[in-house]
Amino acid sequence: MNRLGQKIARLIQSSGPISVADYMMICLFDPDDGYYTTRDPFGAGGDFVTAPEVSQMFGELVAVWLISAWQAAGRPLPVTIAEIGPGRGTMMRDVIRTIGKIEPELASGASFALVEASPHLVARQKAALAATGAPLFWYDTIDALPVRPLLVACNELFDALPFRQFIRHDGRWTERCVALDEAGSLQFVAGTAPLDPDAVPEQSADADEGSIVEVAPAREALMVQIADRLSAHGGAGLFFDYGHLQHGPGDTFQAVRQHRYEGIFEHPGEADLTSHVDFAALAATARSRGLQVQMATQGDFLVGMGLLERAGRLGAALDEAGRAGIAADFERLAGPDGMGKLFKVMAISAFRGPMPGFGSAH
Repeated sequence: MNRLGQKIARLIQSSGPISVADYMMICLFDPDDGYYTTRDPFGAGGDFVTAPEVSQMFGELVAVWLISAWQAAGRPLPVTIAEIGPGRGTMMRDVIRTIGKIEPELASGASFALVEASPHLVARQKAALAATGAPLFWYDTIDALPVRPLLVACNELFDALPFRQFIRHDGRWTERCVALDEAGSLQFVAGTAPLDPDAVPEQSADADEGSIVEVAPAREALMVQIADRLSAHGGAGLFFDYGHLQHGPGDTFQAVRQHRYEGIFEHPGEADLTSHVDFAALAATARSRGLQVQMATQGDFLVGMGLLERAGRLGAALDEAGRAGIAADFERLAGPDGMGKLFKVMAISAFRGPMPGFGSAH
């Protein structure tokens, strides 16, 4: 067991089993040994590759969507264009470049904000964006953003926030927890404390014995922050993540290290811990704040935004090997065997009407 695993074991020995949410929070954000506080997880040399790192086309199409949202909102200025959890700054760099080419008025009248809590990643982002010449500002929290209309885009943000698991055990729902087995190793157990009946979503309340349901109050709380901003000051948001559009039972807790899945307890603090995002819950939260919501698969959205056409233009000036690379990027971003079906997209807006990349508004 590594150092963080030993720290967690001592915590359990002294205080008893901990929730899945607490385990995830410690593994990801422990100040000394947490995953996001001690390393750069992105890219081929990290543990996973995100869509903006696959191809510039992703960030370019996000920029086109943001421009369309700004126009639909009445072209407000000044306006903040923000990314929450901006990784290494790759998507923001492509967004700034594309907006500058397509809509100079927006580029000159907007400030670009990055909401990032990791000092390590802030340094990476500043290096990546130094040559853009755009007015860039970094914030620790959403609440610190300027009070003005907001256009926000996020990629793989919500999956990194802790979530809870409930398990149907002996005919009742209980918290799924992390405890120690007889050998002192970490293991999952069913908790013993009574569970609030309202904690389990109504759609899954009668699930079979042994079923696992995941809920994520932290994710919904973040959506409340964003939605309240948009409701009060106007704007729109675009969110990409892997997950499902309809709620249902199932265990989606996973650990990824060096581009491979591994056991949840194998390397605490050294692997990325995530679960599938419940977009239905996030959508309900946004609608409760009076916002319009639109959802699609990532593949349908990107194709609807013109991914095929953009790939063709990029490939036109390349040799056969270059065009093959562009085709591979297209398939990874939008194909059914890549991110196209697993990843979903949700748009929220303080204004009404259809947005590019989606079907009818609702």
